[in-house]
This record gives sequence, structure tokens and C-alpha cells, in this order.
Amino acid sequence: MARKLRVEYAGAIYHVMNRGDRRERIFMDDADRQRFVETLG
Repeated sequence: MARKLRVEYAGAIYHVMNRGDRRERIFMDDADRQRFVETLG
């Protein structure tokens, strides 16, 4: 069964979370992390 759709509205603040498999690193360095943050923007 699929999860219900999230309620979205203008000005809302959302929590975004990333996790690697088996506690693996998600970002190789700070520049990599910054590119991810910019992509979210």
C-alpha cells in the first residue's frame, strides 16, 4: 500500500534527510555536500 501524499503549501518548511546504506558516507567531501544543498535550493 502506497503512502499518503504529503500536504504541500506555499511557505512550508520541510525536513529532508539522507542516509547511506550500511552507514556508508553520502558525500565524499564538503564540495559534494554543498552541490547537494544547492540542488535542493
